[in-house]
Amino acid sequence: MAAAWIALALSLKIALWATVFNLILGVGIGYLFARKAVWGRELLDTLLTLPMVMPPTVLGYYLLVVLGKNGFIGQFLQQYLNINLIFTWQGAVVAATVVSFPLVFKPARAAFDSLDPQLEQAGRVLGISNVGVFLRITLPLAWRGILAGVLLAFARSMGEFGATLMVAGSIPGQTQTLSIAVYEAVQAGDDQLANTLVLIISVVCILILLLTSRLLSGKVPVANLR
Repeated sequence: MAAAWIALALSLKIALWATVFNLILGVGIGYLFARKAVWGRELLDTLLTLPMVMPPTVLGYYLLVVLGKNGFIGQFLQQYLNINLIFTWQGAVVAATVVSFPLVFKPARAAFDSLDPQLEQAGRVLGISNVGVFLRITLPLAWRGILAGVLLAFARSMGEFGATLMVAGSIPGQTQTLSIAVYEAVQAGDDQLANTLVLIISVVCILILLLTSRLLSGKVPVANLR
């Protein structure tokens, strides 16, 4: 049982960091696509959405090529910052971030696209800065779609398997997440541990999906989320 809680704690840590990065990147890029004229918008949108449909193991391979000791990013990190992401929990965060990014980016962009630009323009006419308009008008109006995407990304990060296994491996207590622990338990014939891990993952994912559904249906008041 101790292994289950260690894997759960590691999965939560990785999912939390991946969600934070995706919140910043997904909301920022989603707003940029919704409000600015971006060169090659459709191609970039396709590339940014690709992790949603591409097999995780393929994504993991690409990450290995880029972040490995022979990859251009991996060489830079190792040579100038003495950082190695392969077979580390930080590498698992990178893998989870890449895999779940579209789940934040797409809802955020859709939420911003659905807003009336005249509301933002009215704020600027009243003397509010662009940052103030974004924080005081745009985000409060788009929060529901963004938060739904963030919750889905968190659940996806917790359940990520293929890319994480390729990049971070399966080191107990260091990179072995819940999903990987389930695979290892099944391979070892430890049905009791596998059942426990599966139950934990299932409960967490069901709770997140229920909350997301309520958010999208508008049944969760803002006050309850503060």
